[in-house]
Amino acid sequence: MAMKSETDVRVFVDGVLNYFDTSVQQTAECGTPYLALNRTPEISDYTGMIRISGRRDGLVCFTAPKNMLCVMLMRMHETDMSHHNLCDLVGEIANTLSGNARRDFGSEFNISVPAVVHGRSSTVEYPANTRPIVIPIAWRTYHARLVVCLN
Repeated sequence: MAMKSETDVRVFVDGVLNYFDTSVQQTAECGTPYLALNRTPEISDYTGMIRISGRRDGLVCFTAPKNMLCVMLMRMHETDMSHHNLCDLVGEIANTLSGNARRDFGSEFNISVPAVVHGRSSTVEYPANTRPIVIPIAWRTYHARLVVCLN
């Protein structure tokens, strides 16, 4: 049951839009999702990752630049812009988006605790035989990506 349908992708797009509306009280826009064919999706300064298991296996990543995450923290009335808080935020976003998908995909869609990598040179291990779907996210002047890689 590969994640191919527009409905499956829509679950994640709606989750992103809802997250920004509720967490930072500002609208984000999702660009056209695309398959990352023959290349690994680019990651940004901070990347939160959730492993998926059960009826579907794979990975969901939210990756964003440091400046974007700092502004998001400010919008949430947080004054601590430490590395630790930035890691917590990007992990929370990935966890929230995966949790929302779990609600739509059912209880056999199991999610791990968030893992976070820092730095654009970090590597993300995508599951074999899957094709990552990249969902571009624009918020204010910033650009992030949600990468959904499920089989």
